Formats: sequence, structure tokens, C-alpha cells
Amino acid sequence: MEVKIINNRPVKIWTDYVEENAMQQIENLTTLPFLFHHLAIMPDVHAGKGMPIGGVLACKDAVIPNAVGVDIGCGMCAVKTNWKVSEIPQQVLRKEIMRGIRQRIPLGMEHHKEAQDEKYLPTGFDIEELEVVNRRKNSIPHEVGTLGGGNHFIELQKDEEDNLWIMIHSGSRNLGKQVGDYYNEVAAYQNRIWHSSVSPDIRLPFLARGTREFGMYWNEMKYCVEFALCNRKLMMERIEEVIADSLKGIEFEPMINIAHNYAAMEHHFGEDVIVHRKGATLAREGVTGIIPGSQGTASYIVEGLGNPDSFCSCSHGAGRTLSRKAAIRTLDMAQEIASLEAKGIVHAIRCQDDMQEASGAYKDIEEVIANESDLIRVKTRLLPIAVIKG
Repeated sequence: MEVKIINNRPVKIWTDYVEENAMQQIENLTTLPFLFHHLAIMPDVHAGKGMPIGGVLACKDAVIPNAVGVDIGCGMCAVKTNWKVSEIPQQVLRKEIMRGIRQRIPLGMEHHKEAQDEKYLPTGFDIEELEVVNRRKNSIPHEVGTLGGGNHFIELQKDEEDNLWIMIHSGSRNLGKQVGDYYNEVAAYQNRIWHSSVSPDIRLPFLARGTREFGMYWNEMKYCVEFALCNRKLMMERIEEVIADSLKGIEFEPMINIAHNYAAMEHHFGEDVIVHRKGATLAREGVTGIIPGSQGTASYIVEGLGNPDSFCSCSHGAGRTLSRKAAIRTLDMAQEIASLEAKGIVHAIRCQDDMQEASGAYKDIEEVIANESDLIRVKTRLLPIAVIKG
């Protein structure tokens, strides 16, 4: 971990290299008057919208919608089974399990044609009080249990004892984007009428704690975090059903879940603050987390060490080295396919556009994990055997 002083504010960074655009966003964050104590930058850092992905920002009495992002509650879940991967015939894996998953779970922009049962949705919320959620209440039952696009994925994996695992990366679908975009505009308007000292050029408008707008965003954000969890739970349930149909007698352990796009009230360095994790994972002492690699590389089940310097956080994945457009423009599809097939990984790369999520677009997950050895302890290393991308 390296400490830089930027605009007289400490920035603690768990990597040797930060791209120029991400460093500019870090500098912008240090100008915030309500920044608390220091910034923490995880080893998978890369440029985002307003705030870099892989950033952890603690604030006094302010929340920044763009420091949470538009896929609110996006995160990981994983389930271990008692079945050995070597005992799964390739025909069963490809024709029954992978095909069955694709039939049960809408991918990319697709939604369920029929509304899913209300039991799969968050409870304990007054929908009428949630402006954006209420507007989308008829769409939400069609979105739950769907993967989404971009870097979202379903993977079947194996651990070092050859046990089959299921891993999912997904979030709050279009609902999170609608909530994030709406409240970013609300914050920008509020900052203009307050004549805020925070420059609009850095794209980090905030909502002050105690205001009506803060409360509205906070409640809708919490709903999105819960919806994202419900989304992953339903997908995992459907995947388990598909696998159980093919592998009679298989048993599934309880699901591990962790989010990496949200804000939370927490206590750090003697004060109650609002911690934003944008592409960063909670790593309190003893907390089990998930750090996925890129398509075709290892993923990790980890345990947090509770390092206060990172606000008890760690990375959320490998982190991009190429933008999606750059990856499509520069990566060799034949080479990426050959790499996956040499490892025996079932994949669905079919065109150059698929290069935006190829391994070549991401950092080396082994280096990322090595750079955060003071933040997490590795519990399980997982290797992919089959991948479905959104």
C-alpha cells in the first residue's frame, strides 16, 4: 500500500499503477469538502463515471449518487456443491446444464415474459414512497431473476478438490440505472441552487444528510441493493434446479453473497460516516467475500482481515485495463478463443464484440490478489469450466 498526498489529502493505494483518467478522478475526489480522513483505492482500480471503479470514499453527512453508480447493489454470489467436476460428462455439461441455464435465465437486455411471483421481490418497503421504484413497479417483476449484460456472468467452476461451484455476477438491472441517474440529476440541481463549492465539472453532485432528497435516495438505494440480492437468489435457485435435474443427488451449500456498489452508514476512525464502495467489497474481519477474475481466469473466495486503512474493504474483481471499445478494436478473437479452449472452458464467444469481456481486457487477477494480502485471506481458489456472459 502506497500513500500519496493529493490536495493535502491522504490517498492510500493498493497498486503500483493507476491509469491517467482514474488518477484524475482520484484528484477530483480529494477536492470534496466533506471527504473524511482519506481515500482508499483498491488494486483493481480503473476509471468510472465521476468516481473510479475500485474506490472507497468516506464522507461526513453527504451521499454522492455517482460514487455508488448506476448498477446499485451489483455484486457476487457463489454456491459450493458436493459433486466432482471430473464426474460430469461433457455432453451433460454442454447439452443439459448450460442449455438449461440459458433457457431458464434471460440474458443481456432480455426480461421474463411473465411477471415473477412477488415472493421473489424485496419486502418491508413502502413502494408508494419510493418515487422511481413506484414508477417501475410493473416492470420489476419481469426483471428479477435476469442476468443483464456487460460484465455480468454465470460461471460453473471447480475448486482445488474438484468440487463443482456456481458463481453469479449481477445487479439491480435497469431499476438501479433509473434510480442512479434520477438522483444524480436531483443532486446536480440541489447543488446548483445551493451554490455548492463542489465543481459540476467533476460529476460528483451530492445530497446532504438531513434533507428530504437524501432520505429519498437512501431508501431507493436500499431497495435496489435488496432487489439485486433477490435477483441473484432467484437466478441461483433456477440454476440449482437445472443442475439437480441432470446430477441426481447433488447437494448445495448455503449461498455466499456480497455486494460491491452501495453506500452505508459505518463507524471508522472514531466517527460515524457514509462509506461509498464503488466496485469495492466489504472486507471486515471474518466476512466472507468473492473476488472474481476475468473470463477464463481464477476467482477467489476470501475472508476479510478488517484493515482500517481500506475502511475494511478489498477489490471487487480484476479491474479493466482496456475500455470496451478498445478491447473490441485491439484484441485478437482467435487468440482469446484458443486460450479458453486450451483450458477446456465452455464459452460463447462468437464475434469481435465479445472481446469487450475477454481476459485480455482485464488485469491479472493473481497480481490483484497479491496486492491486497493485507486486506484479505484467500480461502478458496476457483477455476472456470463453463461461462455464460450477459
